[in-house]
Amino acid sequence: MFKGGRISFKILVMQILFTGVEAMSICALLAVGMGGAVIIIGMPLLTGFSQSQLIYPVLITMITRELGPLLIAFIIIARSGTAIATEIAGMVISHEIEAYISVGIDPIEYLGVPRFLGVTISAFLLNVYFSIFGLAFSFIVSMFFNSMPPSIYFNNLLHVLTVSDILLTVIKSIAFGMIISTVALYHGFAVERATTEVPVAGLRAVGAAFVWCILIDILLSAVYYIAV
Repeated sequence: MFKGGRISFKILVMQILFTGVEAMSICALLAVGMGGAVIIIGMPLLTGFSQSQLIYPVLITMITRELGPLLIAFIIIARSGTAIATEIAGMVISHEIEAYISVGIDPIEYLGVPRFLGVTISAFLLNVYFSIFGLAFSFIVSMFFNSMPPSIYFNNLLHVLTVSDILLTVIKSIAFGMIISTVALYHGFAVERATTEVPVAGLRAVGAAFVWCILIDILLSAVYYIAV
């Protein structure tokens, strides 16, 4: 049992490494692009209407609350959702799952739970990383439009950022991580015997995860705006 638990923990660590750590570079690139785009497009437009202060709620809405979590979910789906589904499907086809069951090891607990936790934890951490990176880079871009001390810029952001914004971001990131991992595991374990089912399982997992994440995003955002 101890050995099995140690191996499951290793799977968890490796999943966080693959899903979270190895995706940091592309997440940083997207965060930089989004932060820069919001400032470059939004600042001149809002300044023209003498509403430059509205750039701060726009940044929070786009980077932290709405598009940020969804973009992170799409990255995880493309990378980890496909990988998990095809990996598990390959293990089913090669009878590795049957071998685990024959020696009394629960494949869901041994293989599924570490991946579920790894993807969910990574989704949360990547969202925090994305928000920090995007908001920080947006300050650098904003210096070309309106030079101000960093303290004023970030104080304005913190003044706009509310507890409900943070709570919604956390809920979305965790929900997306749970959805992606569950869908990928389901489609991976659902294959039967043909090797041609392995890539199909990956495609089905990606499609289903995209749909569920978008639907849950709409639902959570609707609840947020109704409550607020």
